[in-house]
Amino acid sequence: MTQKTPAAKPAEELVVFLVRSADKCVDCGCDLPPGSMILPEGQRGILCMDCADLGHLEFLPSGDTALTRRSKKHSGLWAVVVRWAPRRNRYERQGLLVEPEAIDKAEAECQADADKRAQKRESARPKREAQDREFVASFIQRILGLYPGCPPATAEEIAGHACQKHSGRVGRSAAAKELDAKAVTLAVGAFVRHRRTNYDALLSRGVDRHEARASIRAKVDETMEAWQRAKPR
Repeated sequence: MTQKTPAAKPAEELVVFLVRSADKCVDCGCDLPPGSMILPEGQRGILCMDCADLGHLEFLPSGDTALTRRSKKHSGLWAVVVRWAPRRNRYERQGLLVEPEAIDKAEAECQADADKRAQKRESARPKREAQDREFVASFIQRILGLYPGCPPATAEEIAGHACQKHSGRVGRSAAAKELDAKAVTLAVGAFVRHRRTNYDALLSRGVDRHEARASIRAKVDETMEAWQRAKPR
């Protein structure tokens, strides 16, 4: 009886990190200045790209979705490159490491159908814009539902800012798109903090962000609670 070959498990995504401070490779001992790419090696430490056997790959910055997708498809080995974003308290993708020949193939494909893709994007634009308008309108209504005392014009301003495309703000998050109360509250809180207090002025004078937030927290809470208690307009 022929033994069935077990199905291969999907490989985990290989992630390379951009270091924010100088370090050393645990294998070769080379210096790694800030901005270097490294691969964690468990408890041992970190590896430089050569010691991690990734030195032959080329960095492809994020930005061109089609080029990224096709380069990844053509590359036998690839890794995601991320960097820590302190202000957002998370790692964010910076691009991919892929084989140089994969980029060449992907660039050729992108050049060959650039006009076709541009036409497709243009034809889809009205639908996307209509969907965005509907989303912003729903976001405004959600704000007014949670904070009935918020002036409608202010709710429109909050939603327009929070939901701006490609901004990375809370209004573009997955939770916000589901009109999650926490995401909407974060958007309202951010507006009050920046527009109804001297928070930005404190930051401009060099006050620590945590200290600045603590000093204006009472004002933010007071405004949001007043909007929440008020009757619908």
